[in-house]
Amino acid sequence: MRTTTEATTEFERKDRCEGLDHRPRVLLGKMGLDGHDRGVKVIARALRDSGIHVIYSGLWQTPMSLAISARDEDVDVIAASMMSNSHLALGPRLIESLTKVGRPGIPVHMGGILPQNDIPKLLEAGVAKCFTTGIGLLDIVEAVKETVHTLKPTIDVASPSAQLARDITFAHEGKQVRDGANKRRPKRVIGITGSPGAGKSTLVAQLAGEHSRRAKENPSLGRCAVVAFDPMSPITGGALLGDRLRVDFNALGEDVFYRSLAIRGEDYRSLDEIIELIGGAASGNDAYDTVFVETVGAGQNETRIRDHVDMTAVVLTPGMGDAVQMDKAGILEIADLFVCNKADHPGENELVRDLREIAGKRAILETVATRGQGVPELLEKVLG
Repeated sequence: MRTTTEATTEFERKDRCEGLDHRPRVLLGKMGLDGHDRGVKVIARALRDSGIHVIYSGLWQTPMSLAISARDEDVDVIAASMMSNSHLALGPRLIESLTKVGRPGIPVHMGGILPQNDIPKLLEAGVAKCFTTGIGLLDIVEAVKETVHTLKPTIDVASPSAQLARDITFAHEGKQVRDGANKRRPKRVIGITGSPGAGKSTLVAQLAGEHSRRAKENPSLGRCAVVAFDPMSPITGGALLGDRLRVDFNALGEDVFYRSLAIRGEDYRSLDEIIELIGGAASGNDAYDTVFVETVGAGQNETRIRDHVDMTAVVLTPGMGDAVQMDKAGILEIADLFVCNKADHPGENELVRDLREIAGKRAILETVATRGQGVPELLEKVLG
């Protein structure tokens, strides 16, 4: 296999997806107890640099969690990797899980340590392609591109979540969404923004988990959904969408609808329609009444999200700069509330002190997202 540097040099500044019906979307996942992801990250970067949108779901995925992710992300193909001795059990289960969640037609490519004698069994079970160690990155890229086909606005299988995922795809790509798609503004739409590395993805994952737990105790709360934006390459058009790997879908299952999307800059032109599609996708206690919108890592002048949400939470961390930064116009002005994440780090007291000087009546909450600390209080605040 080529090195990361060689692969980047080969793929950079080339959009290899020109002429396709749409930009390919591939879900990368590691099933089973395989705790190593160095190889799959090399593949993810190569795919991204070839112009593909890559959704990385992280380690220790189950067949069902991968199937749910593939359906809700409306991917063209799943690329699953695992250790030897588990592929013959997990591969067929992934195929079965795709049928259960309403997307039986998504092709599955399988890689890793695959003995040659087992490959015919995997193909017979429904796996579309098998890649053994040593395969070239270009071969993987071409295999993903070959899965792209013209999308139909309506999903053949009657699955509300699968249809919602396809409606979002059409809206985000600027295509006409199918006739009859229900649209409704959810009760509450919360924007989560802040600088790169502030812990937004982990915080949103914790909020979604806490919301799910509360909804089980109080079904009238409805369900929640997440729309997570990541940057699209201005050179190749590719993207690495890694926000959902912070979410424990092995535990949440289908309680939360989660969709990853790539944009350039602050191009939220499709967001209002996407939010209304999510709000109209279900009714009663199954309705998505709460939607969290996670922005790309934001700079001081990135403020457009406030035009699309009901409440904006700006996430900050200790060490972001001196008090002068607080006085500058921009992102701090759009906050309806401030979240001081990583509150266990040095400098937290100084951050809160400086915020109090500019916050006025706006709330300041402290969280440690990795431990769930302060998350119930934050959810209480945004639920109103």
